[in-house]
Amino acid sequence: MTDLPTTARRTAGLLMPFDFFTQDEEATRANGRGSVACMRPVARTRYRPEIDGFRALAVIPVIFFHAGFDIFSGGFVGVDIFFVISGYLITGIIYEEITDGTFSIVRFYERRVRRILPALIFVSVACIPVAWLWIMPREFKDFAQSLVAVNLFVSNVLFWRESGYFSPAAELMPLLHTWSLAVEEQFYLLFPLFLLLFRNLGQKALILLLVLMAALSFGAAEWSSMTSRDAGFYFLTTRAWELGIGAILAVSADAWARAEGRMAHVGSALGLGMVVYAIFTFDESLRFPSVWALIPVLGAAFV
Repeated sequence: MTDLPTTARRTAGLLMPFDFFTQDEEATRANGRGSVACMRPVARTRYRPEIDGFRALAVIPVIFFHAGFDIFSGGFVGVDIFFVISGYLITGIIYEEITDGTFSIVRFYERRVRRILPALIFVSVACIPVAWLWIMPREFKDFAQSLVAVNLFVSNVLFWRESGYFSPAAELMPLLHTWSLAVEEQFYLLFPLFLLLFRNLGQKALILLLVLMAALSFGAAEWSSMTSRDAGFYFLTTRAWELGIGAILAVSADAWARAEGRMAHVGSALGLGMVVYAIFTFDESLRFPSVWALIPVLGAAFV
């Protein structure tokens, strides 16, 4: 008979994927849409069906990891993969609109709210009867606190204070999966303002600035993995580099998009191999995110 913590963990895993599929509405607007570059070269933003497939590849291992399938011991890296995809897709749209002179920060935030909140509220409500039936009153009080934190997009901070992602106590947190949504929304609260602030920089200067910021965030992640693993796992400061890798790809798209033929296929195959390797060989004992996270993150970038 399946014990209670395992059941709760599996339920959380099955409820998890909503935030993976609700965060990139802007990307769907890119289907067939080109750009008219004004001051800087910008690659055309177009719909790429393979990215949808790659997003599914990022989601499925996380589900199986939370469902308790030992073979997917590194399934948690699906979040890292999705950060790269999200950074690429949304930064591409923002950068293109800023370059065209059509970007509106108010409209961007409005799209995010309209896209995220309905699904977020639905999942929050769906978790209430599950929590009522399966967790004790003391844990239900903690669950109520997490409901508030989730809908304020600060659940990553709450879960950092309460429990590590891999700890046994995490199995009784139905909304644990929303920490990644909180990180992304914190990132996209600030990042469009950053791009607007430096919109007059040349493309190369902007890329160098993004590389510097990603390097600083990666350094913070490596340091935190040795000094405060839970903080490093949950915080924006140690996850921003993964979104930043995607952002760098988006801003520099006009350069790497010219890669065709054998080189492109080799890069994609190499990247897919790195992702698969991480999914099936990583486990909870690794310091993460740390230098080990480069394998799935760069793998996602190569794909």
